[in-house]
Amino acid sequence: MADQEQDLAVAEELGYQLVRLLTMVGRAKAQFSQATGDGIERAAYALLAHLVREGPKRITALADAVHSDTSTVSRQTSALVAHGLVERTADPEDGRACLLVATDAGRGTFDRARAERTKHIAAVLADWPVSERRTLVMLLDRLNTDFENYHPLGEVR
Repeated sequence: MADQEQDLAVAEELGYQLVRLLTMVGRAKAQFSQATGDGIERAAYALLAHLVREGPKRITALADAVHSDTSTVSRQTSALVAHGLVERTADPEDGRACLLVATDAGRGTFDRARAERTKHIAAVLADWPVSERRTLVMLLDRLNTDFENYHPLGEVR
């Protein structure tokens, strides 16, 4: 088999494995949403996580950071604001603009969700040797970075 054919065969198998992974992650997220019953969309948790980890952001910067459109992020952050998990504050660099900031309640919600997620991931990987877990983290980081930097149509976000 030629190198290009081998590359495509490996890429096809990886694609299949990624679909399996995303399906399982989706199932786990759905179960988590049912368990919390807080009425917050799953996607909104990603916004909250970003604000907790990265700090205050304008809505356009947050949308760029999570690779989403501003209108969707605006709707989702409005729900987070309504639940008291995020607040809008004046941007000190431009008083006409506002920053989205995680509240103490938002940070607590994020910390609880992260702890729960971590507990489940640890259970899934419990039988893996530590070296393989570290290798998985390293390779996923590399894969995510490469996906973030890949622009098939030449467009840059």
